[in-house]
Amino acid sequence: MSDLTTTFAALGEPTRFAIVERLLREGELNAGALQQGASISAPAISRHLKVLRKAGIVVQRIDRQQRIYAVRPEAVQAISAWTMSHKEFWQASFDRLAAMLEAESKK
Repeated sequence: MSDLTTTFAALGEPTRFAIVERLLREGELNAGALQQGASISAPAISRHLKVLRKAGIVVQRIDRQQRIYAVRPEAVQAISAWTMSHKEFWQASFDRLAAMLEAESKK
């Protein structure tokens, strides 16, 4: 669970979440391309990427002079598995809420 806690902590920061969203949408990107779409400096992007790497959310590969970043599929799968494991609880909670609201509206 500590890996998942680290993952959620890293993604809890809006800029890091946006970086991951962009990588998921566009695929591999270098740091320069990631900075172009953001309103923050290159050093700030680097710091965010470092946090995401340490959390195991993104991987970095070096291609000549560039550092290319991509989302680790295992990180996304872990989030998905955790979410799905709680689906039954939330579905039952929503069903109870809907029944309660329906009962209230009939009063």
